[in-house]
This record gives sequence, structure tokens and C-alpha cells, in this order.
Amino acid sequence: MALRLTVIGTGYLGATHAAAMAELGFEVLGLDIDPAKIKTLAAGRIPMYEPGLEELLGRHVAGLPGSSGRLRFTTSWAEVAEFGDVHFVCVNTPQKHGEYACDMSYVDSAFDLLAPHLTRPALVVGKSTVPVGSAARLAARLAELAPAGAAAELAWNPEFLREGFAVKDTLHPDRIVAGVASENAERLLREVYSTPVAEGTPFVVTDYPTAELVKTAANAFLATKISFINAMAEVSEAAGGDVVKLAEAIGHDERIGHRFLRAGIGFGGGCLPKDIRAFMARAGELGVDQALTFLREVDSINMRRRGHMVELAREAVGGAGSFLGKRIAVLGATFKPDSDDVRDSPALNVAGQIHLQGGQVTVYDPKGMDNARKLFPTLGYADSALDAVRGADIVLHLTEWREFRELDPAELGAVATRRHVIDGRNALDPVLWRKTGWTFRAMGRPNA
Repeated sequence: MALRLTVIGTGYLGATHAAAMAELGFEVLGLDIDPAKIKTLAAGRIPMYEPGLEELLGRHVAGLPGSSGRLRFTTSWAEVAEFGDVHFVCVNTPQKHGEYACDMSYVDSAFDLLAPHLTRPALVVGKSTVPVGSAARLAARLAELAPAGAAAELAWNPEFLREGFAVKDTLHPDRIVAGVASENAERLLREVYSTPVAEGTPFVVTDYPTAELVKTAANAFLATKISFINAMAEVSEAAGGDVVKLAEAIGHDERIGHRFLRAGIGFGGGCLPKDIRAFMARAGELGVDQALTFLREVDSINMRRRGHMVELAREAVGGAGSFLGKRIAVLGATFKPDSDDVRDSPALNVAGQIHLQGGQVTVYDPKGMDNARKLFPTLGYADSALDAVRGADIVLHLTEWREFRELDPAELGAVATRRHVIDGRNALDPVLWRKTGWTFRAMGRPNA
């Protein structure tokens, strides 16, 4: 008999996972405690922007024209427990307010609410990013609360989704990590992921703590690589070098590679910043805080880039003076392109700092405007890049959307008060912009 799957938590991770599992041929039931979110998903819509996800959802949500009907949603824990053989827990693990540590309350609550309904053998699979040691604690809690006892097993299967590529990363992952404590748990996960494994995706079997560490270690490494090239940008500026050429040269070393070597205003979003801070906090609890002290500097470099962009903008509009009376156009609000996510966005952080210092800031982003307005309602917003630049004393390029790379500098120059642009992502063509009369500055690069 075919496995039936449930997905607990239907945010960004859960909605993607549920739709992808239906695409792989499974009957799937998604659960969320928010009835409004369930209603939206049941209508085939998603409450966020992710390329390809709404189309994927529409192919499988029961009741929609032409759908497979393999995907439904509910708010009932009893229904989920009765339906599923494998339960994926995909709830959020934010940073605790005022602390570096991870807030496990949503994960703990999900286990506490699900377990009492598990009356038959089942596998509960954690996908949330958690501090190492959490899985062992949750496995014991599961066995204690579930009527099925030890037959309610736990596995840890971390997610590695990239916003903007989440559908591809779920259907065709570059690796699958299974932290298990039994052969049965491994067998069930191999059955769930049989299609990508057959396509050649590596299936890595580990214990609980290693599976938990894989995600945090991967994010710590990526954050370190980004902050490394941004540190090199600081040195390049001081020495008159070009960090873009430097990155190109070292990227040809196959031990280093080119990816994540674009200097700019740094990383943000809902994962990297909070995950490296939670990793440091957990290392301290384990008594090995010195092993991760380098991550404090990684975090510091990253945050320093935002302040440096503000200072570059201040210099451009009048040296050491203030932003008072100056109009600043900000291209980008999301923390990365192909997303509407503005959580810990470097672009919005820079825009907000300049606004607080008296600048008249106007923001445009292809997909993040609604979320940006909720977070920073006092900023100005435009309906297009051209409208954002109209009357601007300076243009700041802060999120590397393709739309911005394809802008016509001459058209923008015709409406700007001054043709001055700072590329905070090193993604624009300086030759093209300078050819049309713009003063072009980029982080870590020569001024001309």
C-alpha cells in the first residue's frame, strides 16, 4: 500500500514540500493552525512569491479544475494522524527575541499536538533547522506522548531550499540527508525519496546530531564565504584593487569555486543570519564556543557592509554632510532576487538608515513591495524603477534582480536630478552606465 504523507506547517518550506510530494505521486495532507492560510492554499494560491510554486500547487490541490487531487489541507491534528504514515514537521524556528538562540517553541508545540493522536506506527520527520541535540529530545518526547509508543519513530531530514529555486531544490535536490535511529526509518525515507534517488541524488544516512549539524554547518560555511569576499572588498578599496577581478581569479581554483563570491552589501533573509547566531549559541551551551568564535566576525563583517553603503551614499550626495533634502532611489527591497522575502533585508536596512538620517528615500522592487510597506511604512515607494529614480540625487542598486541589470541607464538618466549610481551588488555593467554619463561606484572596485 502506498505511503500517505502529511506536512505540518504550510509556510514557505511546508507549502513547497507538500506540493512537491504530491508531484512525486504521493497522497498528501497539509496542516496549519492558521485557517486563513489553509483557505488560501486550498484555493491553489500561495501567500508568498516563489517561482513555479503556485503552478505546482494548482496541479494537485483537490477540487481545482484538472488537478490530480492528491493534495488537501486541514486544521485537524486528529485527521492528520489518522491519514498519514509519514509526518513532515516544517514549522518555523526563528531567533529568540533579544538572544542569539533558536526559538524551539513552534517545533515543540507541533510535536506536543501531534503525538497524542498517533495510535499506530508512524514516522515523524523533522525538516526544521534546529540546534543540535533537539532530535534526541524530541524522539523521547514522541515516544512518551504517542499512544503507539516506540512505534512512533523520529527521523531528521534537513531542508536545503534556496528561495527562488525551492521547487527545483525539492524535486531535484543535490543531496538528501537522513538522520535516523532505525532501519525502518531509513527504509521509509528511501521510499519517500525514491524518485530523486533514482535520478542520482546522493542519499546520506547519519545519526541525529550529524543530520542537525549538516544544515547549520552548510549555512555557516556559505555565510563565511560571503563575508570573506566582502572583507576582501574592504581591502581592495583601501588598496585600489578590484574585488570583482579578485573573485574571478580565485574562483578558478576548483577548491574555492566562483559561487558566493560576489562582494556587496552582504547576506540577509530568514536563514543565514539567524542560523549562524543560533549555531554560536548552541556551541556555547555545549562548551565549545571557541570553535565558532570566527562566526562572530563573519556576522560583524556582514552587518558592517550595510553601514558602509550608507557612508558611500552620504559621500556621494555631499561629503560628510547629512542626507537632509536629498532624494535617494533604492532599487531592491528583498534580501535576494526571485523572492518577496524582506526579512533582515540588507536593502531595506540601508534604505531605513538613510531615511532615519533625513533622506527622502523611494524604493522599488519587482516582488517585495507589499512586504516592504508592512515593515517600513514610512519609506516612499514607486511603481517602477523609472518612477523611483525620477528626481533622485543618487541611485542605490541593492538587490540584484534581472530587471535592474536590463535597465537603460540613458532612460533613467533623463529623469534623475544627478546621474550618480552605487552598485551594492556588483551586478551592473559599469562601462554601460559610465558611457551614458553616470558616475558609477561599486563596493570594492576602482572608481573609474
